[in-house]
Amino acid sequence: MANFNKVLLIGNLTKDPELRYTPQGTAVVNLRLAVNRRFKTKTQETKEEVCFVTAVVWDKQAETCNQYLHKGSPIFVEGRLQSRSWEDNAGQKRNTIEVRAERVQFLGGQPGKAAAVEAPQAEPSGGTTTEAAWLDESEEGSNES
Repeated sequence: MANFNKVLLIGNLTKDPELRYTPQGTAVVNLRLAVNRRFKTKTQETKEEVCFVTAVVWDKQAETCNQYLHKGSPIFVEGRLQSRSWEDNAGQKRNTIEVRAERVQFLGGQPGKAAAVEAPQAEPSGGTTTEAAWLDESEEGSNES
């Protein structure tokens, strides 16, 4: 059976990135992204939908995103879907699906700077198990579902 897990998104940040570090010292940042879709209904009325997506960025690329991005920044994210679950402080099992960013490209540059900046992404040391366990711990105080 063939499998393919690839996500390509262009949108704007809904809040400033917040850089954190795992106990092993690996940088991680969540980018909250609003992706808009404009379309016409059968009656030719223009409508707009917004989809909110979290992209998780690791290592040097996370530090670069934290340094240059802010609320409202337009970005292009390339990555893969990743699901995870954890137990919150009330003992409830929580689940989420996020984009594990493999590449983040900054769009809409500032005056005097390049229009697009890109930082290479390296896989975090410790693998997905360590990464997922750390993310579970960091979600305990979160209100996301």
